[in-house]
Amino acid sequence: MRLEDAEQVQLLFPQWEVVKYLNAIVPWPFPQSGVESFYRERALPAVERGVEWHWTIRLKDEPERIIGAISLHLEREIHRGFWIAPEGRRRRLMTEAVVEVTRFWFEELGQPLLRTKKAVANTASRAISVREGMRRVAVTEDEYVCGRLPTEVWELDAATWRGRQHSSQ
Repeated sequence: MRLEDAEQVQLLFPQWEVVKYLNAIVPWPFPQSGVESFYRERALPAVERGVEWHWTIRLKDEPERIIGAISLHLEREIHRGFWIAPEGRRRRLMTEAVVEVTRFWFEELGQPLLRTKKAVANTASRAISVREGMRRVAVTEDEYVCGRLPTEVWELDAATWRGRQHSSQ
């Protein structure tokens, strides 16, 4: 993620299909300069402090075109978040990004546990967690842009992740 990406992401991000299952901290309707403000005030300072990592997701054959984002957060209870534009869905692009970001979390950062949460209704995101070998550890409710919804908390520990890596080789 770079500050220069904000203009392109601002055109892509504020779509209901992108934001409806994101945490309610995301304002809706989304403000005109929301992405630039988020990058300047929250994401990039956290990256500089070494407590968050943010990446844009781009197509290999169109590297200048952003289609989503994924992030990791050390100082939060929920460690990973992501979104992808509707035109990037059903192509396993987020699955590919998740594999690399999870590897970074366990191998580069040496973290013992990766935790994420998602609205139960977000079946595509849930499928990624299942494929990744995460286990559901709690069912609760949370506030999303679209309202209060049943929520699942998912976890993957480093030993399980390493075991899955060795068995798939």
